[in-house]
Amino acid sequence: MPGWSLNSAVDQLLKNEFDLLRKNGEPHELMKKYKIDAIPFSHTDLSTWRDDNYKHIGACVLHKKTNFNICGIVDDIWIDKKSKELYIVDYKATSTSKEISLEDEYKQGYKRQMEIYQWIFRQMGFKVSKTGYFVFANAGKNSPKFDGRLDFEVSILKHEADDSWVESTILNIKKCLDSDKIPLSGENCEYCDFQRLTNIEEGIVKNHAN
Repeated sequence: MPGWSLNSAVDQLLKNEFDLLRKNGEPHELMKKYKIDAIPFSHTDLSTWRDDNYKHIGACVLHKKTNFNICGIVDDIWIDKKSKELYIVDYKATSTSKEISLEDEYKQGYKRQMEIYQWIFRQMGFKVSKTGYFVFANAGKNSPKFDGRLDFEVSILKHEADDSWVESTILNIKKCLDSDKIPLSGENCEYCDFQRLTNIEEGIVKNHAN
């Protein structure tokens, strides 16, 4: 997956950059630019939460009502210098000439992902801010020559999150898994639509074969 490899490289470089400041408890220049009064958060379990060792565990909590392990791999965590609240941070790499925003339909998944992360860390006993941050690295495409390098414009977008849906969703997932009935297809679901079209095509092929 070449695209994912490039995204992973950008993630790692951003982690390296913020880790240099984490050691000294210093804010990043981007934090100053966007008036975020925070520093990178230091914790003995940070490498596990970020999956630095590729064990695919991340930050996990046991949801006792369902006996589910709810896990998430974060990119970074910052801590507010005054309130000591944690900010969940997600790195995103892209290449677009459009203004970076969180309004695209597929980016609603980004928001839900962050809200689950916030829920996990609250269940772990941390004081977590409703505010989360997306750090976007946008690769430029207008240079006259490649010269073996990509230049990125890095920006931060704020998301005021709401994790109130997470608990009920976990319970509904448990209920669905325990049921003997296959759930109905969702409305406006591209995967359900694909399956419906696949079933129609298979039916046409069978009719022609007969």
